[in-house]
Order: sequence, then C-alpha cells, then structure tokens
Amino acid sequence: MIAILQFVTLAIATLLAAAAAAAVHWLLLQATFLLMRPATAHRIAPRTELARGTAALARAYTAHR
Repeated sequence: MIAILQFVTLAIATLLAAAAAAAVHWLLLQATFLLMRPATAHRIAPRTELARGTAALARAYTAHR
C-alpha cells in the first residue's frame, strides 16, 4: 500500500513538474518573439506622397518625350 502511495506521489510530482516546465517554456518563447520583433513594428508607416509624386512626374515626363 505504501509503495502505491509513493508511486502516485511520484507520478503527481512528475506531472506538476512537466506542467511547470511547459509554462516556463511558453513564457520564454513569448519573450523571445517579443525581443525578435523589429523596432519599427509599432511605428506609423511613412507617408508615400513623395513616391507617388515622383512616379506621376516620371509618367508625365515619359508621355511627352
């Protein structure tokens, strides 16, 4: 009877350790992805009016050439 109790205690302790290891692994994975994110991820995209204007100018120049 004591052997069964010890085995069950060992099994429960193993399951708790595995759950704790999985939780720590998940937290470290989230931290890794957070650190790998580029610094410009939250910045607003630059305005593209100059590029559009340059493209329009190039089209206008090639049309009259």
